[in-house]
Amino acid sequence: MNRVSQASPDARRVVIALNPKAGAKSGKPLVEKLVDQLRQRSLLPELVGSEEEIARQCQQHLADGSLRALVCAGGDGTVSFAANAAPAGTPLALLPLGTENLLAKYFGVRRNAAKVAHMIEQGWRCRIDAGQAGGRLFTLMAGVGFDAEVVRRVHENRTGHIRMTSYAKPIWTAIRTYQYPEMRVFCEGIEGVGEDLEQPIRARWVFVANLPRYARNLRIVPDADGTDGLLDVCTLKKGTVWKGIQYLTAILFNRHRLWRSDVRSIQARRVRIEADEPVSYQLDGDFGGSTPVEIEVIPERLTMLVPHAWLKRRSMLPPTA
Repeated sequence: MNRVSQASPDARRVVIALNPKAGAKSGKPLVEKLVDQLRQRSLLPELVGSEEEIARQCQQHLADGSLRALVCAGGDGTVSFAANAAPAGTPLALLPLGTENLLAKYFGVRRNAAKVAHMIEQGWRCRIDAGQAGGRLFTLMAGVGFDAEVVRRVHENRTGHIRMTSYAKPIWTAIRTYQYPEMRVFCEGIEGVGEDLEQPIRARWVFVANLPRYARNLRIVPDADGTDGLLDVCTLKKGTVWKGIQYLTAILFNRHRLWRSDVRSIQARRVRIEADEPVSYQLDGDFGGSTPVEIEVIPERLTMLVPHAWLKRRSMLPPTA
């Protein structure tokens, strides 16, 4: 079945999801511009702000065939919030706001109301995989270890909108106090192997990616593909501040996968991570919980509205499009 389709002309309802936890008011003018642009295109926008409203409105409009898109107006946290609230099959569109929206960067969606409205009007949709951990979906990646500990500290002190400066103190505190506990990583359904690993991978850092995007555009898993039905797992063996600096430098120059004694890269369908003590994990930059955790891929779980140009670059358009 083709992953790419186009919305029906009768689908005119556009639900716009605002994450109540984000708290940023700077994006309000852009949301208002988007509403105006959608109305100019004879589309019918409506704003919602809770998981219950998202689920109810999307379910209703999906049932009668009128839903064109659920717009995630915010950063990656808002995308996660909306994707987890919406029923399966809901077409998701992106209006990038907030601290960072890596998913929007991946699809080439800019912070421009007119262009986002044009994308929604065109209605090109592509089904992509999602990851799932602890019962929650993620679109980009899961991190277990140091980075997730920083996210946990930010999460515990959060009072509203998160800025880049919100990470400064948690990073410094984690650098001084984090102990880098060893984790055991069990991979199942491994690509190219046809069986599970008999022994777990032992590591101090673990990254499980659905798409090749990480904060500050770090290319930890540059080959991750959200249409292959697999998760890309990257583990780093040693845990000290100095090793972390070395790993970061190697990642910046895309050399880390050459360190075969320290770095393991595997594609798998399911991953289980355990440790002798609880270790934090994060999903798309939001705190998810603590180990043990099971992570799996759900093929074609998400339906994304994407720019025509993105589909063209990837040669995914039907011949007549």
